[in-house]
Amino acid sequence: MTLNQGYRYRQILGPIATGQTTLSYLVANFAHSTEDQWRDRLAAGEVEIDHRLAIETESLRPGMELIWNRPGWLEPETPQSFSLVYRDEDIVVVDKPSGLPTIPGGGFYLNTLLSMVQVTFPEARPLHRLGRATSGLVLFALNSQMASRLSKNWNKVQKQYRALSGSVAAEESYDIQAPIGKLEHPRLGTVYAASEMGKPSRSVARVLERRSESTLFEVDLHSGRPHQIRIHLAYLGHPLLGDPLYASGGQPLLNQPGLPGDSGYWLHAKRLVFDHPFTGERMELDAPPPTLLRVQSKEEDE
Repeated sequence: MTLNQGYRYRQILGPIATGQTTLSYLVANFAHSTEDQWRDRLAAGEVEIDHRLAIETESLRPGMELIWNRPGWLEPETPQSFSLVYRDEDIVVVDKPSGLPTIPGGGFYLNTLLSMVQVTFPEARPLHRLGRATSGLVLFALNSQMASRLSKNWNKVQKQYRALSGSVAAEESYDIQAPIGKLEHPRLGTVYAASEMGKPSRSVARVLERRSESTLFEVDLHSGRPHQIRIHLAYLGHPLLGDPLYASGGQPLLNQPGLPGDSGYWLHAKRLVFDHPFTGERMELDAPPPTLLRVQSKEEDE
């Protein structure tokens, strides 16, 4: 376990703060902690309103600045290394191992890819993120100009993945266009899933290899919704092998302990292709998939 130095969470209050006290606002908007826990933090002087110690019964209004000075905490262990795939003056591309969060969240702060990359490249900003269990390529910009140009043209970046389904596919390829949006969940509040009310989404999945009880897919992303490949393959009836959250139909499991960030499934961001915004060079970057996500008959010696 790693003890970090704590973190200063900052928020400018919006209209929903009207008529609430400091305590009622914290309880209603940060459900990861109980009323007693927030009361203890207020008593310990961890919470500030407009740069002064917050009072539990103080009436709030929009525009106020709320700060929680969270003390250091023990973070779960994660992999402590990554592979550098490419770098120049404007971008860095790395190969992230499974089990390492891309950015802080869910109890992780120091034990993240971002923190590790910034040790060498302090200005690095991730242009996208991979789920903690997902391995593979992550692209960072090293300056604001590059970040702006790549972000504006992110839909032109070709993104290809490997995924292992826990069932045998009948067809050779699938063009999946199920919309993805948030659904109510009895334990998680809301979770992304296949939803008619969601945003347009598209994935193209091709069978690379059928195994006795699973299928190795190659998947091209044509949109970038959260958990898109997990949801789309589950929507087909081919959820990822070991996925603790999504079941056939692209819906979340209701009676299982799975959380969105939990590990167990096999997914790898294998390839990124894009035109370098400054040099115009065609960038074709690859990260070798883990052994289980290789075509066993063709890639055994790679």
